[in-house]
Amino acid sequence: MSKKARIKKILVEQILDKADIPYETVVFSGGMNRNQAELDAYGLTDHDIYKTLALDGNVTGPVIGVVPVDNHLNEKKLAAVSGNKKVNMIPTKNLQKTTGYIHGANNPVGIWQTKKFPIYFDNSAKEAGTITVSAGEVGRSIRINAEALAEFVHAQFADIRSVD
Repeated sequence: MSKKARIKKILVEQILDKADIPYETVVFSGGMNRNQAELDAYGLTDHDIYKTLALDGNVTGPVIGVVPVDNHLNEKKLAAVSGNKKVNMIPTKNLQKTTGYIHGANNPVGIWQTKKFPIYFDNSAKEAGTITVSAGEVGRSIRINAEALAEFVHAQFADIRSVD
């Protein structure tokens, strides 16, 4: 592979390599605006891609919820499972200060490595087996075994999405 075609590994990928956790790099040229051709090339649907959401709990402080991008997080369910009475989304302007990542780049690996916030994956991730999550840069993701990822970031699986 020529130097030009080689993609430089970003921090999340380096952390996973060091931990010997297999993953596949996924790159979306349009960032969060994924196009159908790229989804098809990777064999993905929106339901295979998971968003990492940062919320603030009234008891625990920051808490992370991971749900499919085509679903909504149920804040009441996340609050209950995380030991809070209520949780609220962290405002975008405070996101980088809280998690270390900008909107669209939050990821469970980087957040766990630097912040140790409690992380909850929706049960659908466990059922899916393999999921795709952000790798810490907008447009850069990793496809990874959900259970291996959850174990690595000390996450719990729970019913945290809204049923629309």
